Amino acid sequence: MSYVIFGRAIKNEYLALATLGATGLLASVAMGGSKKEAAGPKPTLEQVKEAVKFNAGSSEEEQLMNSIKNFIAEAEKESKH
Repeated sequence: MSYVIFGRAIKNEYLALATLGATGLLASVAMGGSKKEAAGPKPTLEQVKEAVKFNAGSSEEEQLMNSIKNFIAEAEKESKH
């Protein structure tokens, strides 16, 4: 079977091959492009801890932050064993 496109008979096989080729071409163009390099080395856990500071507004908030810090420290000690 064939289709008439712009007055010419085009076979189904050619239409299928053209569709697959166009899809492959579009996929390869979409995946291409410039590759951006990393800005620098990733920060270590200690650097992140130093960069993030919590300021407590009251004594209750300070106690909460201390308990959270203690919990995290204990969990890190257990995970290192």
